[in-house]
Amino acid sequence: MPARPLSENPSFENLKKQSKRLHKAVRAGDAASVAQVREFHPRAAAALAGFSLADAQLVTARGYGFPSWPRLKKHLEVVERFVWDPPPEAPAVAGTEPLSHTFIRWACLTYGNWHPSQVEKARRLLSEHPELSQADIFAAATAGDLAAARAMLAQDPSLASAKGGPLGWEPLLHACYSRFDGPDAQHSTLEVARLLIRAGADPNAGFLWRGNVPPFTALTGAFGEGEDGTNQPPHRDRDALARLLLEAGADPNDEQTLYNRHFRPDDGHLKLLLAFGLGQDKGGPWFRRLGDRLHTPARMLVEELWAAARKGFFDRVKLLVAHGTDVNTPGVRDGRTPYEAALMTGNREIAQYLLAHGAKRVALAPEEAFAAAALAGRGDEARSVLAAHPRLLETLGPDGRIELVHRAVEGDRRDGVRLLAELGVALSGTTVHQGVGMYRAVTPMHNAAWAGNVEMVRLLVELGADPSARDATYQATPLGWALHNRQRAVVDCLLPFATIVEAVRAGGVERIAELLEKDPMLAHATDGEGTPVLFHVDADGPRAEEVLDLLLAHGAKLDARNGQGRTVLEEMQRRGRDETVRALRQRGAPTS
Repeated sequence: MPARPLSENPSFENLKKQSKRLHKAVRAGDAASVAQVREFHPRAAAALAGFSLADAQLVTARGYGFPSWPRLKKHLEVVERFVWDPPPEAPAVAGTEPLSHTFIRWACLTYGNWHPSQVEKARRLLSEHPELSQADIFAAATAGDLAAARAMLAQDPSLASAKGGPLGWEPLLHACYSRFDGPDAQHSTLEVARLLIRAGADPNAGFLWRGNVPPFTALTGAFGEGEDGTNQPPHRDRDALARLLLEAGADPNDEQTLYNRHFRPDDGHLKLLLAFGLGQDKGGPWFRRLGDRLHTPARMLVEELWAAARKGFFDRVKLLVAHGTDVNTPGVRDGRTPYEAALMTGNREIAQYLLAHGAKRVALAPEEAFAAAALAGRGDEARSVLAAHPRLLETLGPDGRIELVHRAVEGDRRDGVRLLAELGVALSGTTVHQGVGMYRAVTPMHNAAWAGNVEMVRLLVELGADPSARDATYQATPLGWALHNRQRAVVDCLLPFATIVEAVRAGGVERIAELLEKDPMLAHATDGEGTPVLFHVDADGPRAEEVLDLLLAHGAKLDARNGQGRTVLEEMQRRGRDETVRALRQRGAPTS
C-alpha cells in the first residue's frame, strides 16, 4: 500500500482522532488496521506486541508519507499558516459585499469559481465606479492604479506586505493574479508590482491552495494556465512580470508553475526560469517551510523531461537535456524513464535522441512493444507483435486498449489512432484515471475536444467514435468540454451532433433551426436538471439575440422558471449579464 496524500485542508485535530481510532482498532484485533501497522511501522512486530498511541501516530504519519509524527505536525503548522480557499462565486447575502471586493473577485484569477468573462464585469464595474481602485491597496493593485498605490505606500510603507481584501492576499499577489487590463498608461498591474517590490513586497509571496502542496506563488500567478485550459489565462504582461519577480529574488524552482504550463508546447516559461537557475537549489523560502514535501529542483526537471517525452514536445526535450537534466531517472507518476515514456507513446524520434544523449536502452515486454509500434502508426511492426502473441489485445482488456487510444490522442498520433481502429480497438471507452497523462475517466474524444485538436476530433468521428458519449462527472459530451474550454473550431466541428441544449449554449443558430424544424417542441426542452433551454443562452455570445428570437418564435416561455424558482430574466440579472437582461426586457420578459 503506497503512502496516500493528505486531504485538502488537512486538520491536525482530525489526524489525532484518526490515530486514536487506529490505536483502538489495532488493540481490538481489526485485521485491516493490523495490516496497516505491518505496512508502515518500521518495527511492526515489536509494536504490535504492545501497541501504543505513539505507535498509532507513527503509522498514521508514515501512511501519509511523513517519517514521524512530529514532522507531520510541523507540516500542518505550515499549512495552517498559509492555507487559502477560493472565495464563493458570490457573497452569501446579496448586497452585503463592498463593491471594491466584488471588483477584486471578478478581476483576479483564483483557480476556483472564476471565469475569464468576469473580467469584463470588473471592467464595467470600475467604469461605473472609478473610485473603487482607490478603496485600498488591494483594489489599487488589482486595478493597476499606479497613482493610488503610490500615494498609499507613501503614507504607509507597511501596506506592501499587508494581507487583506476579499482574497486575504498581499497586494503583490493581487497584481500578479489580476487579469484586469487597465484603460490607460496610468493603470498597469506590472508597474504596481514593480512599485510594491521596491517598497519591500516579498517576491516569493504565495499560498497553499486548499492546503495542498506545492504553493501557488506570485510567479504562478504571472504565468497562469493549468488544468482548466484557456479559462486560466496568463497575466497580460506575463514575461515582463515574471522577469521582474525573478530579478527581485523569486525562486525559479516553482513547481506549480511548471505543472500549470506543462500541458502545452510553448517553452517561453522554461527558458526564462532556466536562465534564473531552475534546477539548482536556490535556498527558497518554500523549500525551507515544506522540505521534502516539494520535489527537489533536479527532480522538477526530470518530471518536465518525462512529461515532454510522453507528449512529443521535442523542443522541450532538447532544451531540458541541454541544461543537464538526468535522462535516466524515472518519472514519479509511472516509474518509467523519459526514454521509456517516449517509446510507449510512439515518440521514437525522441527516444532515439535520448539514447544518443545517454539514456539506457530498455527491453520492452510484448504489450509495450506493441504499444510503441501501434501508437507510432507502424502497422507491420504492430501486426508482427500480434502474430507472435495472438491473445495480446484480449489480455490488455478494455481498460488497456482504451488507454492506448488515450495515449495516441495525447501525443497527437493520428496514424496511431487509425491503426488501432483498424485492429478493432474501440475508440469511445473510458477507464480509471491513474494520474498519468490525460484524464482517462472520459473518452479520447473528450480529451481531443478539450485540447482543441480539431483534426483529431474529425478523425475520431470519421472512425466511428461516439460524439454523444457523456463523462460520468459532468454528464457532458465532447462538445460540452470544447465549449467549456472555449475551443471554437472543435465546437463548430461537433455542432452537427449537438442536442438542443448544447446548440443553444454554443450559439449554433443553424443547428438550433434544424432541430426546431424537426421538432418545434424542443423550444420547451429542459436539461438533465430540469432547467429550461432558454436559460442556456450564452449571454456573452455574439449571436445570443438570434438564439433568443429563434427559441421565442417557436414558443419558448419567458416566464418559465428554473429549479431555484427564478425566471430567465432574474437568472441573467443574478449572473450580471446586462446585455442579455436588456434584450430580454425588450422582448417582454416579466420582472417577477
